[in-house]
Amino acid sequence: MKSTIQLVIFTLFLFHQSFAQVDKSDWQGSFPEGCTSITVGKKASFDGSVMTSHTDDSHRTRSSMNIVPARKHPKGSKVTMYKRSSTDTTIMPKYVHVPIGEIPQVPETYQYLNTAYPSMNEKQLAIGESTFGGRPELQSDEGLIDCQRLCQLMLERTTTAREAIQMADQLTAEYGWNDAGECLTIADKEEVWHFEIVGPGKGKTGAIWVAQRVPDNHISVNANASTIKEIDLSNSDYFMASSNVYDVAKANGWWKEGEETFRWCYAYAPESRTSVASRRREWRIFDLVAPGLKLDPNAENYPFSVEPEQKITLEKMVALFSDYYQGTPYDMRRNITTTDSEGKTIISPLANPFMPYDQLGLHPVSGGWYHTDSKGNIDFLGERTIARWYTMYATITQSRSWMPDHVGGVVWLAQDNVASSIYIPIYCSVAYLPESYTIDGRETGLTRESAWWAFNYMGTIAAQRWGDMIVDVRAVWDPMQEELFQNQATIEQEIYRIKSTKGQIEILTKYTNDWGNKVVNEAWKLGDYLFTKYDEKF
Repeated sequence: MKSTIQLVIFTLFLFHQSFAQVDKSDWQGSFPEGCTSITVGKKASFDGSVMTSHTDDSHRTRSSMNIVPARKHPKGSKVTMYKRSSTDTTIMPKYVHVPIGEIPQVPETYQYLNTAYPSMNEKQLAIGESTFGGRPELQSDEGLIDCQRLCQLMLERTTTAREAIQMADQLTAEYGWNDAGECLTIADKEEVWHFEIVGPGKGKTGAIWVAQRVPDNHISVNANASTIKEIDLSNSDYFMASSNVYDVAKANGWWKEGEETFRWCYAYAPESRTSVASRRREWRIFDLVAPGLKLDPNAENYPFSVEPEQKITLEKMVALFSDYYQGTPYDMRRNITTTDSEGKTIISPLANPFMPYDQLGLHPVSGGWYHTDSKGNIDFLGERTIARWYTMYATITQSRSWMPDHVGGVVWLAQDNVASSIYIPIYCSVAYLPESYTIDGRETGLTRESAWWAFNYMGTIAAQRWGDMIVDVRAVWDPMQEELFQNQATIEQEIYRIKSTKGQIEILTKYTNDWGNKVVNEAWKLGDYLFTKYDEKF
C-alpha cells in the first residue's frame, strides 16, 4: 500500500509540474499562471491600514526570498536588467533570467523584501501584481525593463505610490518596457493605486500606461484582466497616464475620438474583458465584501472598486484568497447532472478529484482558459478559482501611517496554495529571514531544506483526499493563524519597551524568524501525518 500511495503522489506531482510547464505565450485568453491582487483603502480596512496583496500563481517563479539591505552605491554604478524566459532543462520547470543591459544606479537604495516579485520596502511602500496581457502587437523586445525589475526599482528608489508611478514613467520612457501588459497594485501609508502598463509596439522603445487610485473607503481587485475604463486626467488625485495614452489608441484605430468614450481596457486590452476566468474572480471578491450590490456573476464589467459593507480585516483577506466559490453555482466541488436521450440521469464531476478548485476539461466555458497544442487542437480547461494549487507564495501587506516605518510595514506571507497554508508576518525592517526561506530547490527538486517544499509536499498529499485531509490541515493552521493575528498588537506594543530602534528591529527579526521556522516545521510534520493517517484509505 505504501508503494501505491507513493505512486499516486508522484503521479499527481508530475501532473502538477506538466501543467505548470506551459508558458504564458502558449495560451489564449487569460494566463493559467495569472495572479490575483486585492487592494484596500485606509478607510475600508479594520485598523486604517492601506493594503495590497498578491498570489504568485506560477510554479516557474523562484520560491526563494531574502532581505536586500539598504545600500550606498559608488558613482557610476549600474543595475543589470534581465529578460525572463522559460526552461524545462532542470528537474522542475522554471524561469531563467538572461542579462540584456544596464541602467544607471542611484546613490542610495532602500531595503526591501526580495520575493520573486519584490513586495515591500523599509518605507512601507508595497506592491502586488497581476498580468493581463494586452494587445500582443504592443509587446516590444527593444526595452530593458520587465515587471519584476520594475517592482525592484520602485522599492529600491521611492517611498510613495505616486513617486513610484512617476519614476516608472521616466524609466520606461527612456529604457523601454519589454513585458506583457501588467497591473501593479502599489500601496503606501496613505493610498493605493492600480498601475496598468503595456508596451509601445513591436520594434519601439517606451511604454503606455495608466493609473487609477482606489478611493480610501473602497476595495478593488485585479484578476488578470485590465479593469481601468474611463479616465479623467484633469483629476490628478485619482488618475495619471503616460503622455501617449490617447495618441497611440487613436493612431491604431482602437479609439475614435469624438465618436466614443475613451476606455483604457478596451483600447489596450480588450481580450482580457472576455475571460470568464478573470471576471468570475472579480465578481466573487466584490460579492463577498458587498453582497448588497447583487452584481451579476456573468457580467462583462464591474465597478473599478466598491465600498465593502464591513471593514476588511486580515481574516477576511485570508478568506478571500482561500476561496474556491464554495456555496455558489460555480462551486468546484459540485457535480453536473444531465439527462441522456433515454431519460437516464448522468452525473458528471465538475471538479478534478485531486484538486477541487480546478475544473475538469469536460465542460468548456466560453471565455475560460484553453490551450492550443502544436497541431491546433484545443484543450478546454474551463474557469479557475481564487485559490490555486500552483501558487508559489502569497502576500497581504499592511502600510500604517501612525506607526514608525520599521513597525508599521508588514508583509503577511503564505507559501504554496493559500487554501492549505498559513500567513506569517514579515516586518519590513527585519534583518534576515529563516535560512529555509532563502533556498529555492527548483533545480534539485524535493528537499527538506526549503520552506516552500514543506508546504508543497503537504499540499500535494492533501490533494489526494481533499475533503477529508483539509479538515486535518485547517485544524493545525487555523488556531495558529488566529494566534498570529490576535498577538500582532501585543508584540508591537511590547517592542516599545526597548528604547532603541535597533533593539526593536532585533525583536521583530526574532519574532518573524521564530514563526517562520515554526510553521515550516509544522508543515513537514503535517505532511508526514497525512501520509501516515490515510495510507490505508486510498
